[in-house]
Amino acid sequence: MPKNLIVGQSGGCTAVINATLAGVVDEALGESGIDGIYGMLNGVQGLLEGQVVDLRAEAAATLTGLRSTPSAALGSCRFKPDPEQLERLLALLRRLEVRCFLYAGGNDSADTSARLERLARERGYELFVIGLPKTIDNDLPFTDHCPGYGSVARYLAISALEAGLDTEAMHRFDPVKIIEVMGRDAGWLAASSALGKRTDEDAPHLIYFPEHRLAVDRFVEDVQGVYDRLGYVVAVVPERITDPSGNVVARSTEPTFVDAFGHAYFDSPAAYLAQEVSGRLGLRARFDKPGTLQRMSISLASRTDLDEAYMAGRAGVRDALTGESGSMVTLVREPDPEYRCTTGLAPLAEVANNVKLMPREFVNAEANFVTEAFVKYATPLIGDPLPRYARLAKHTVPIE
Repeated sequence: MPKNLIVGQSGGCTAVINATLAGVVDEALGESGIDGIYGMLNGVQGLLEGQVVDLRAEAAATLTGLRSTPSAALGSCRFKPDPEQLERLLALLRRLEVRCFLYAGGNDSADTSARLERLARERGYELFVIGLPKTIDNDLPFTDHCPGYGSVARYLAISALEAGLDTEAMHRFDPVKIIEVMGRDAGWLAASSALGKRTDEDAPHLIYFPEHRLAVDRFVEDVQGVYDRLGYVVAVVPERITDPSGNVVARSTEPTFVDAFGHAYFDSPAAYLAQEVSGRLGLRARFDKPGTLQRMSISLASRTDLDEAYMAGRAGVRDALTGESGSMVTLVREPDPEYRCTTGLAPLAEVANNVKLMPREFVNAEANFVTEAFVKYATPLIGDPLPRYARLAKHTVPIE
């Protein structure tokens, strides 16, 4: 008997989440076991408001174009349904005769999907729930890496290199630059900024991680050390980092915002650290904060990332049709010498609200840079080789 399928997107947008959506739709269109192919506008929050679209009615060219379109074409949300709303979601899925529920998102989306799957079982409704991994933070457990990460890693690696060239050229005016990247709890994004570095002169020179507490005095000393050696410094910090006492490194230790899942957001650590460097060392320090630009850049997207996001979407449909439920699609790195990736499955309930931190072997002993082990892990994920920028040898000419 044909089944209706519904798919939604949740959490922060990425450059490749639409490739996952394209994979879902393409696979569903080729399956005789699927009748209706629906999309939730703005995730489960939109479904509660009756915002559902017919994806079969979309033009073929539009669906193809999703594979190279950033952001979330269906719209996204950061919404945690309460028990009453969860019951209503299930009632709406019954009304639509949906049997396959696919939800692309991160840790919090896995929590919503796991709760919905459990409720459906308790109410005796056959619903196959599959989570599709999506997070630039690369912090979902059980999967080797996450769709979305490779593209941001590529963006940050190139951006750090280019910021370094700018700082090197302008070192007499503003010799210190601090780049603040996303990543509340795990340092995968900060670490990726090192992937284009080939020489000591190349940026970044210092990288810090949420997993390792940072004394402001130590940061200032590190900056001074690099400045003494090179005459300029580029440091990368995450959006949240704590000092040895556990307080956030920022102008204020009070959060500026707390979302529905209890995630707290704080003032910029980069702005605070730049102020400390300027005040203590007398060096003009600037800070850059790419913000959502880092997760949206399709022009710097990783081809590997795009292909794997699409693959994950197709795999999710196949898994649901074989009766799998309560699971998230994972990316599995094959042990071959040449990089190759396939898909697997992990329990949604164990993915939900858990965070995969950076392994200690990926961070140097001083906790201010990455190791070769991290570079080996992450380099295949960013796709094509990064650009190589020229640096003049600067053979001086005697004037006298």
